[in-house]
Amino acid sequence: MVTSGKNPSGPPRADVVRLLLEAEAVRFGDFELASGRRSDVYVDVKRAWTDPGRLDVLARALAARVGTEARLAGMELGAVPLLVAVALRTGRPYAVLRKAAKDHGTRAPFEGTIPRGSTVLLIEDVTTTGGSTARSVEIVRAAGGAVERTLVVVDREEGAVEHLASIGVRLEPLVTLADLRGARA
Repeated sequence: MVTSGKNPSGPPRADVVRLLLEAEAVRFGDFELASGRRSDVYVDVKRAWTDPGRLDVLARALAARVGTEARLAGMELGAVPLLVAVALRTGRPYAVLRKAAKDHGTRAPFEGTIPRGSTVLLIEDVTTTGGSTARSVEIVRAAGGAVERTLVVVDREEGAVEHLASIGVRLEPLVTLADLRGARA
């Protein structure tokens, strides 16, 4: 179902929190994160988006926040189903950014197109410090696209907002780690 622009009927934050907890996408214990840091919480949004019903809820929540940007983009693997689902709801074309350029063929850093001067909305599954999101911004900007906003399902609140602000990008989470901790209490 394609809708245009902002959709105020996105699911409430509490529904997204409940969905993530029910999908066991949030686990409490002792974990090493990709950054090398230790944490008592591990967030794996992939556990939620592998279920079509849960993916639909996440897509509705994200699509409700899509603004006037002409295109969507996100890093492989975590953002890909979210990108596709949001693109189907909004009619926006998208690009899948590579963590590393292919070592054969065109060696392209992304699949899809990012026309010079186009506005691009980044979509992410989880942010911690914002490092991988900053890399996504770099790829889009190098292709000639303009990025001012990133939508993320979960912000772990460990510096991503500040890091991205320093490069001119506003991070907008559907939920935060504090929301997830609060719902568990």
